[in-house]
Amino acid sequence: MLFTAFADYLKLERNYSDHTLKAYLRDLEAFSSFSMSSFDVNNIDDVNYAQIRSWIISLVDDGISNNSINRKIASLKAYYKFLLKIKEIEVNPLAKHRALKTPKKIQVPFSREEMNTLDDLVFEDTFEGKRDRLIIELLYATGMRRAELINLTLDAVDVANKQLKVLGKRDKERYVPVLQTIINLINDYVDERSKIATGQSDNYLLLTKKGLKLYDTLVYRVINNYFSKASTKAKKSPHILRHTFATHMLNQGADLNAVKELLGHASLASTQVYTHNSMEELKKVYSNSHPRNEKK
Repeated sequence: MLFTAFADYLKLERNYSDHTLKAYLRDLEAFSSFSMSSFDVNNIDDVNYAQIRSWIISLVDDGISNNSINRKIASLKAYYKFLLKIKEIEVNPLAKHRALKTPKKIQVPFSREEMNTLDDLVFEDTFEGKRDRLIIELLYATGMRRAELINLTLDAVDVANKQLKVLGKRDKERYVPVLQTIINLINDYVDERSKIATGQSDNYLLLTKKGLKLYDTLVYRVINNYFSKASTKAKKSPHILRHTFATHMLNQGADLNAVKELLGHASLASTQVYTHNSMEELKKVYSNSHPRNEKK
């Protein structure tokens, strides 16, 4: 098996993140263990689709969701495509596989009222308080991904032009405009940031109180903590703020292509996911405004 070579390929040629690499390798190791215990096959390079299907059935029997199973199979697909590329195999055992059906989940964004409620919350006048407020405001003001927020550097902030240089998926850079209020929050935070020891994390904009680079769970905790006081919605996460940004922009008449560029999407199809709630808003406006609607 060529797991190490596969990981190097994803990292060096495809620019996959360490988080994605670990997930792919976990899936490959899991299938490898299943193949050994079920079929006495110690090299998954030699399996056929029937054996992979047996793994899928076992995952279903274990109560694993279709979404999770599809993700695991996507890891296998990528591996076998790599083996084809380097001519280690001649046939991809997953060539004709179809993903399991999954229900479409509609992400419910925060309302404008809920976002405004944040203005009434108390952010302590400390390093952490200013950082937490900046995290929330940056996510809502730009729609950036959590990983993009974490990897923001000090030199990514262009105060003069009121914009940020964001490093997106596959190391693709984009420039995102920000309001003067965000620049003010950044300046205020940076003043406080200068008082803590930063060490090797010196170039990252957002840090922990120990001067280290932010990590995923900390950002999630910040969002969940503050929005638990401002919203009753079940899901409160950085991605919901990204969804909220896109929905509110579209509700205010922003062009779909412009929102696509701001979000860093490769295709318009990805951005169209966010139009559902905008359509619901349009329906309300239409219903309340059209002269033929006698129920107004």
